[in-house]
Amino acid sequence: MNPIRLLLLGAPGSGKGTQTSRLLAHFKHLQSVSSGDLLRQQIQRETQLGKVAARYISQGALLPDAFITELVQNELSSKGWLSPKSSFLLDGFPRTIKQAKALRSKLSPHKAALTMVVELDVPESVILERIENRYVHVPSGRVYNLTYNAPKVAGKDDLTGEPLTKRPDDTAEVFQKRLDNYKQTLAPLKQFYTDLGILHRVSGETSDIIFPKLLAQVDKAIYE
Repeated sequence: MNPIRLLLLGAPGSGKGTQTSRLLAHFKHLQSVSSGDLLRQQIQRETQLGKVAARYISQGALLPDAFITELVQNELSSKGWLSPKSSFLLDGFPRTIKQAKALRSKLSPHKAALTMVVELDVPESVILERIENRYVHVPSGRVYNLTYNAPKVAGKDDLTGEPLTKRPDDTAEVFQKRLDNYKQTLAPLKQFYTDLGILHRVSGETSDIIFPKLLAQVDKAIYE
């Protein structure tokens, strides 16, 4: 198998977390880092970092590049994933061209740069409907949706029985700001990875439609 260092690129609410979970279940050697999960854990613990992040998120604003870059890079380093043979999946980072260049600068000396970027293309109207029904189990990052992935017991995580919560940015007004910010930063980010020859795209309105397409792309990269 070829090592694969994969970034899932997509608008907030496009299903990156769901697709990550499915890929990890299919490819047992893959491990992941979700910038969103790292931030939510910091917020839940009420660390200084978490308090700063919460202020940005509640306003629908993007976190400073240096802030989120340091958080993710530290996580990759602590897990020992900076090697040519490492395989990992990034969810939610990088989101800007500056972050992408900083990440590549960090990984390239270790010959551990990203090998594949896949954009999840989901209509904006579908995304806005999703977030109104979305709940999360913060400690694990498990995401539920009342319309197609409801918890077995209302308001409770399936595995732990702990309470589910709404993310502070899961309102239509705040989320629209996040989508607008995402669209502004997407074009240069896509061009950066297109120039590197590693950008792919899969489209669909549901996770069940997107996943087989995503799986085919990743399978090809790993086994060719």
